[in-house]
Amino acid sequence: MTGQHRIVVLGAGYAGLAAAGRLASKARGAEVTVVDARVRFVERVRLHQQAAGQRISAWDLREPLESKKIHFVRARATDIDTEGKRILLDTATALDYDTLVYALGSIGDSNGVPGVAEHAYSVSTPEDADRFEAVQGPVVVVGAGATGIELAAELAESQPDSRVLLLSPDEPGAWLSPRAQAHIRHALERLGVEIRSDTKVIEVTEDGVRLADGTLIESAATVWTAGFAVPDLAARAGLSVDSAGRVRTDDSLRSISHPDVYAAGDSAVVAGPGGRELRMACATALPTGKYAADAVAARLRGAEPGRLRFRYALQCLSLGRRDGLIQFLHADDSPGRAVLTGRTAAWVKELIVRGAGWAARP
Repeated sequence: MTGQHRIVVLGAGYAGLAAAGRLASKARGAEVTVVDARVRFVERVRLHQQAAGQRISAWDLREPLESKKIHFVRARATDIDTEGKRILLDTATALDYDTLVYALGSIGDSNGVPGVAEHAYSVSTPEDADRFEAVQGPVVVVGAGATGIELAAELAESQPDSRVLLLSPDEPGAWLSPRAQAHIRHALERLGVEIRSDTKVIEVTEDGVRLADGTLIESAATVWTAGFAVPDLAARAGLSVDSAGRVRTDDSLRSISHPDVYAAGDSAVVAGPGGRELRMACATALPTGKYAADAVAARLRGAEPGRLRFRYALQCLSLGRRDGLIQFLHADDSPGRAVLTGRTAAWVKELIVRGAGWAARP
């Protein structure tokens, strides 16, 4: 026992690494430890590229963390003893903490529709994308959110002779401006993606998907992108969570039930401009991870942190390697009128993705 204040960061994604790097520079004298089951950082926002057979970069977590004197433990947290301030690990060991930063991110949501867990693929983790890479033949992508749109476009561009269907009850990009939606549809159709935007999938089978009208659409593989969930660790530990299992936080990203726990990224409920909760996104994870670290460091100095100041500026989508969409946003995340499309948008999206990877590196 060193007597140092022990800070444990659970999760080495965008939010966790952003928090750890900031803590190393601002929480002077504290001992910072990062826990993650993976030893390599993969840019999650590129997993649709990996699923389509492209090689994406990854880097070893240990070297940059250790260069900042941040300890790294390769393990999966199985439980949190909030009274004893101890994290139980799948290595049959435990870690004690004085402050915990909970940043476990999100996973694909396989609940709610029969057959998804058993028969559908996901692209929410590197392992998911690895499993999907070898698939050949017709592919059904369920869900026309950002992940579904990007994956369908990438698959159609890289496998032009294979059938790609995008199924959703809504128009692709329905949350964006009319101009953005029109460009997404045009780009997908140009690549050969078959779009069914009036379709509800009620079952995933070994051979395809069954629709609400009874139709069975056959496929070599079904990829489920219709929503994300979070690990149930926080709920099982007794932290106050919302209906999705995300940690409820105050204005400083501190758990409203356990003041020695902070949460950031996809696993946290964070209030944003206009009364909207911040959405699950890399654009949310990086700034909330850094802010959580700032809040912890401030309180270790005996000060109170200022409120999180946050606004969205844009949302970017790739539509294959040569097309993209940049939707400019109002502060409350609602779409503005301005959009950028085509090769320029693809180039801007690539710069943003590279910048996010750079910003996550401690």
